[in-house]
Amino acid sequence: MTFKHNFKKVLSATAFAAALVVAPAANVSAATNDASSTQQSATATSQDQQASQDQAASQSSAANQSSSTSTSSATSTSTVKKTTKKAKKTTKKIKKKTSKKKAVKKVAKKTTKKKAAKKAKKTSKKSTKKTTKAATAAVTASAGQSQATDQQDDAAKKAAEAAAKKAAAKKKAAAKKKAAAKKKAAAKKKAAAKKKAAKKSAEKAAKYWIAMRESGGYYTARNGSCYGRYQLLISYLGGDLSKKNQERTADRYVYGRYGSWVNAKRFWLAHNWY
Repeated sequence: MTFKHNFKKVLSATAFAAALVVAPAANVSAATNDASSTQQSATATSQDQQASQDQAASQSSAANQSSSTSTSSATSTSTVKKTTKKAKKTTKKIKKKTSKKKAVKKVAKKTTKKKAAKKAKKTSKKSTKKTTKAATAAVTASAGQSQATDQQDDAAKKAAEAAAKKAAAKKKAAAKKKAAAKKKAAAKKKAAAKKKAAKKSAEKAAKYWIAMRESGGYYTARNGSCYGRYQLLISYLGGDLSKKNQERTADRYVYGRYGSWVNAKRFWLAHNWY
Protein backbone atom coordinates (compact mmCIF):
# COMPACT_ATOMS: atom_id res chain seq x y z
CA MET A 1 0.00 0.00 0.00
CA THR A 2 2.84 2.37 0.75
CA PHE A 3 4.38 1.76 -2.69
CA LYS A 4 1.13 2.41 -4.55
CA HIS A 5 0.50 5.59 -2.61
CA ASN A 6 3.99 6.87 -3.34
CA PHE A 7 3.71 5.99 -7.04
CA LYS A 8 0.41 7.82 -7.42
CA LYS A 9 1.84 10.85 -5.67
CA VAL A 10 4.84 10.92 -7.97
CA LEU A 11 2.69 10.36 -11.09
CA SER A 12 0.31 13.22 -10.19
CA ALA A 13 3.29 15.57 -9.84
CA THR A 14 4.41 14.99 -13.44
CA ALA A 15 3.05 17.11 -16.29
CA PHE A 16 0.42 15.78 -18.61
CA ALA A 17 2.59 16.91 -21.53
CA ALA A 18 5.11 14.18 -20.59
CA ALA A 19 2.48 11.44 -20.43
CA LEU A 20 3.53 9.97 -23.77
CA VAL A 21 7.16 9.87 -22.68
CA VAL A 22 6.30 8.63 -19.24
CA ALA A 23 4.18 5.73 -20.58
CA PRO A 24 7.16 3.32 -20.65
CA ALA A 25 7.97 4.29 -17.07
CA ALA A 26 4.35 3.52 -16.04
CA ASN A 27 4.72 0.07 -17.57
CA VAL A 28 7.93 -0.48 -15.58
CA SER A 29 6.15 0.68 -12.41
CA ALA A 30 3.25 -1.74 -13.08
CA ALA A 31 5.71 -4.59 -13.57
CA THR A 32 7.51 -3.65 -10.38
CA ASN A 33 4.15 -3.51 -8.55
CA ASP A 34 3.22 -7.01 -9.79
CA ALA A 35 6.58 -8.34 -8.61
CA SER A 36 6.10 -6.71 -5.23
CA SER A 37 2.60 -8.25 -4.86
CA THR A 38 3.93 -11.71 -5.70
CA GLN A 39 6.71 -11.33 -3.16
CA GLN A 40 4.16 -10.24 -0.49
CA SER A 41 2.02 -13.29 -1.25
CA ALA A 42 5.06 -15.56 -0.90
CA THR A 43 5.97 -13.93 2.39
CA ALA A 44 2.38 -14.35 3.72
CA THR A 45 2.36 -18.04 2.74
CA SER A 46 5.76 -18.49 4.43
CA GLN A 47 4.40 -16.88 7.60
CA ASP A 48 1.33 -19.23 7.59
CA GLN A 49 3.55 -22.31 7.10
CA GLN A 50 6.09 -21.18 9.70
CA ALA A 51 3.61 -20.06 12.39
CA SER A 52 5.72 -21.79 14.85
CA GLN A 53 8.74 -19.67 14.21
CA ASP A 54 9.55 -17.00 16.74
CA GLN A 55 8.64 -13.33 16.67
CA ALA A 56 12.21 -12.37 15.82
CA ALA A 57 12.07 -14.30 12.51
CA SER A 58 8.72 -12.60 11.63
CA GLN A 59 10.19 -9.22 12.38
CA SER A 60 13.21 -10.02 10.24
CA SER A 61 10.90 -11.10 7.36
CA ALA A 62 8.83 -7.92 7.70
CA ALA A 63 12.00 -5.83 7.70
CA ASN A 64 13.16 -7.58 4.51
CA GLN A 65 9.76 -6.93 2.86
CA SER A 66 9.84 -3.26 3.85
CA SER A 67 13.40 -2.93 2.52
CA SER A 68 12.39 -4.57 -0.78
CA THR A 69 9.37 -2.27 -1.12
CA SER A 70 11.49 0.84 -0.38
CA THR A 71 14.10 -0.22 -2.95
CA SER A 72 11.41 -0.81 -5.61
CA SER A 73 9.76 2.53 -4.84
CA ALA A 74 13.09 4.37 -5.01
CA THR A 75 13.90 2.72 -8.36
CA SER A 76 10.48 3.66 -9.80
CA THR A 77 10.79 7.27 -8.56
CA SER A 78 14.28 7.55 -10.05
CA THR A 79 13.00 6.18 -13.40
CA VAL A 80 10.07 8.64 -13.40
CA LYS A 81 12.38 11.54 -12.58
CA LYS A 82 14.75 10.55 -15.37
CA THR A 83 11.85 10.14 -17.79
CA THR A 84 10.36 13.52 -16.71
CA LYS A 85 13.73 15.17 -17.04
CA LYS A 86 14.14 13.62 -20.48
CA ALA A 87 10.61 14.76 -21.44
CA LYS A 88 11.36 18.27 -20.22
CA LYS A 89 14.61 18.25 -22.15
CA THR A 90 12.80 17.04 -25.27
CA THR A 91 10.06 19.66 -24.76
CA LYS A 92 12.70 22.30 -24.24
CA LYS A 93 14.47 21.23 -27.43
CA ILE A 94 11.18 21.28 -29.33
CA LYS A 95 10.39 24.70 -27.91
CA LYS A 96 13.89 25.84 -28.75
CA LYS A 97 13.56 24.51 -32.30
CA THR A 98 10.11 26.08 -32.60
CA SER A 99 11.47 29.38 -31.26
CA LYS A 100 14.40 29.12 -33.62
CA LYS A 101 12.06 28.41 -36.56
CA LYS A 102 9.87 31.32 -35.52
CA ALA A 103 12.94 33.52 -35.19
CA VAL A 104 14.15 32.35 -38.63
CA LYS A 105 10.69 33.00 -40.11
CA LYS A 106 10.58 36.37 -38.39
CA VAL A 107 14.05 37.24 -39.66
CA ALA A 108 13.12 35.97 -43.14
CA LYS A 109 9.88 37.96 -43.08
CA LYS A 110 11.72 41.01 -41.79
CA THR A 111 14.43 40.53 -44.43
CA THR A 112 11.79 40.10 -47.16
CA LYS A 113 9.94 43.15 -45.92
CA LYS A 114 13.19 45.09 -45.74
CA LYS A 115 14.14 43.97 -49.25
CA ALA A 116 10.68 44.87 -50.54
CA ALA A 117 10.89 48.27 -48.83
CA LYS A 118 14.40 48.78 -50.20
CA LYS A 119 13.26 47.74 -53.68
CA ALA A 120 10.20 50.00 -53.44
CA LYS A 121 12.41 52.82 -52.21
CA LYS A 122 14.88 52.19 -55.01
CA THR A 123 12.05 52.03 -57.58
CA SER A 124 10.49 55.19 -56.12
CA LYS A 125 13.87 56.91 -56.14
CA LYS A 126 14.48 55.79 -59.71
CA SER A 127 10.98 56.89 -60.75
CA THR A 128 11.43 60.21 -58.94
CA LYS A 129 14.82 60.67 -60.59
CA LYS A 130 13.34 59.82 -63.98
CA THR A 131 10.39 62.14 -63.39
CA THR A 132 12.72 64.90 -62.18
CA LYS A 133 14.95 64.39 -65.20
CA ALA A 134 11.95 64.48 -67.55
CA ALA A 135 10.60 67.56 -65.76
CA THR A 136 14.01 69.24 -65.96
CA ALA A 137 14.27 68.37 -69.65
CA ALA A 138 10.75 69.68 -70.21
CA VAL A 139 11.54 72.89 -68.31
CA THR A 140 14.82 73.28 -70.22
CA ALA A 141 13.05 72.67 -73.53
CA SER A 142 10.28 75.06 -72.53
CA ALA A 143 12.84 77.65 -71.46
CA GLY A 144 14.75 77.18 -74.72
CA GLN A 145 11.55 77.43 -76.73
CA SER A 146 10.47 80.46 -74.73
CA GLN A 147 13.90 82.03 -75.27
CA ALA A 148 13.76 81.22 -78.99
CA THR A 149 10.24 82.69 -79.13
CA ASP A 150 11.43 85.79 -77.27
CA GLN A 151 14.37 86.09 -79.67
CA GLN A 152 12.03 85.69 -82.63
CA ASP A 153 9.67 88.27 -81.14
CA ASP A 154 12.59 90.63 -80.51
CA ALA A 155 13.89 90.06 -84.05
CA ALA A 156 10.41 90.59 -85.49
CA LYS A 157 9.95 93.68 -83.33
CA LYS A 158 13.32 95.06 -84.37
CA ALA A 159 12.58 94.27 -88.01
CA ALA A 160 9.18 95.98 -87.70
CA GLU A 161 10.79 98.96 -85.99
CA ALA A 162 13.50 99.12 -88.68
CA ALA A 163 10.87 98.82 -91.43
CA ALA A 164 8.72 101.49 -89.75
CA LYS A 165 11.78 103.71 -89.31
CA LYS A 166 12.79 103.15 -92.92
CA ALA A 167 9.26 103.83 -94.11
CA ALA A 168 9.11 106.97 -91.96
CA ALA A 169 12.48 108.11 -93.30
CA LYS A 170 11.36 107.36 -96.85
CA LYS A 171 8.10 109.17 -96.28
CA LYS A 172 9.95 112.07 -94.72
CA ALA A 173 12.39 112.14 -97.63
CA ALA A 174 9.49 111.95 -100.09
CA ALA A 175 7.69 114.72 -98.22
CA LYS A 176 10.89 116.75 -98.15
CA LYS A 177 11.45 116.11 -101.84
CA LYS A 178 7.86 116.98 -102.61
CA ALA A 179 8.13 120.10 -100.48
CA ALA A 180 11.37 121.00 -102.27
CA ALA A 181 9.78 120.32 -105.65
CA LYS A 182 6.75 122.31 -104.65
CA LYS A 183 8.95 125.08 -103.38
CA LYS A 184 10.99 124.93 -106.56
CA ALA A 185 7.83 124.91 -108.66
CA ALA A 186 6.50 127.80 -106.62
CA ALA A 187 9.78 129.64 -107.05
CA LYS A 188 9.79 128.80 -110.73
CA LYS A 189 6.22 129.89 -111.04
CA LYS A 190 6.99 132.98 -109.11
CA ALA A 191 10.02 133.63 -111.24
CA ALA A 192 7.97 132.97 -114.35
CA ALA A 193 5.25 135.23 -113.05
CA LYS A 194 7.86 137.79 -112.19
CA LYS A 195 9.45 137.38 -115.59
CA LYS A 196 6.08 137.56 -117.21
CA ALA A 197 5.23 140.61 -115.19
CA ALA A 198 8.57 142.13 -116.07
CA LYS A 199 8.07 141.21 -119.73
CA LYS A 200 4.58 142.58 -119.63
CA SER A 201 5.89 145.69 -118.03
CA ALA A 202 8.70 145.89 -120.60
CA GLU A 203 6.21 145.24 -123.39
CA LYS A 204 3.93 147.90 -122.05
CA ALA A 205 6.79 150.33 -121.71
CA ALA A 206 8.12 149.55 -125.22
CA LYS A 207 4.61 149.89 -126.70
CA TYR A 208 4.12 153.19 -124.93
CA TRP A 209 7.57 154.39 -126.08
CA ILE A 210 6.76 153.59 -129.77
CA ALA A 211 3.34 155.23 -129.48
CA MET A 212 4.94 158.40 -128.15
CA ARG A 213 7.51 158.38 -130.95
CA GLU A 214 4.97 157.71 -133.71
CA SER A 215 2.03 159.98 -132.72
CA GLY A 216 2.77 161.60 -129.41
CA GLY A 217 0.14 159.20 -128.01
CA TYR A 218 -2.81 160.40 -130.03
CA TYR A 219 -5.29 157.95 -131.58
CA THR A 220 -6.36 160.45 -134.21
CA ALA A 221 -2.90 161.45 -135.51
CA ARG A 222 -2.51 161.12 -139.29
CA ASN A 223 0.46 161.13 -141.58
CA GLY A 224 -0.38 160.36 -145.16
CA SER A 225 -1.64 156.79 -145.41
CA CYS A 226 -0.78 156.10 -141.75
CA TYR A 227 -3.27 156.71 -138.97
CA GLY A 228 -3.73 156.61 -135.26
CA ARG A 229 -1.66 156.18 -132.14
CA TYR A 230 0.76 153.65 -133.71
CA GLN A 231 0.74 155.18 -137.25
CA LEU A 232 -0.50 151.99 -138.89
CA LEU A 233 -1.56 151.87 -142.53
CA ILE A 234 -5.25 152.68 -142.78
CA SER A 235 -5.71 149.47 -144.78
CA TYR A 236 -4.52 147.47 -141.65
CA LEU A 237 -7.36 148.93 -139.58
CA GLY A 238 -9.96 147.70 -142.08
CA GLY A 239 -12.04 150.80 -141.80
CA ASP A 240 -12.28 150.60 -137.99
CA LEU A 241 -10.47 153.52 -136.46
CA SER A 242 -11.52 152.95 -132.92
CA LYS A 243 -9.01 152.91 -130.07
CA LYS A 244 -9.71 149.26 -129.31
CA ASN A 245 -9.14 148.21 -132.89
CA GLN A 246 -5.99 150.29 -133.07
CA GLU A 247 -4.59 148.55 -129.98
CA ARG A 248 -5.56 145.07 -131.25
CA THR A 249 -4.24 145.72 -134.76
CA ALA A 250 -0.94 147.22 -133.48
CA ASP A 251 -0.34 144.17 -131.21
CA ARG A 252 -1.10 141.74 -134.08
CA TYR A 253 1.27 143.60 -136.40
CA VAL A 254 4.17 143.88 -133.90
CA TYR A 255 3.93 140.28 -132.57
CA GLY A 256 3.58 138.99 -136.10
CA ARG A 257 6.58 140.87 -137.44
CA TYR A 258 8.94 141.32 -134.41
CA GLY A 259 7.64 138.92 -131.78
CA SER A 260 7.37 141.61 -129.13
CA TRP A 261 7.15 145.36 -128.57
CA VAL A 262 10.61 145.22 -127.06
CA ASN A 263 12.01 143.82 -130.33
CA ALA A 264 9.98 146.36 -132.25
CA LYS A 265 11.49 149.14 -130.12
CA ARG A 266 14.95 147.70 -130.72
CA PHE A 267 14.27 147.74 -134.48
CA TRP A 268 12.86 151.28 -134.25
CA LEU A 269 16.01 152.47 -132.46
CA ALA A 270 18.08 151.01 -135.28
CA HIS A 271 15.92 152.28 -138.17
CA ASN A 272 13.65 155.05 -136.79
CA TRP A 273 10.62 153.15 -137.89
CA TYR A 274 9.14 149.74 -137.25
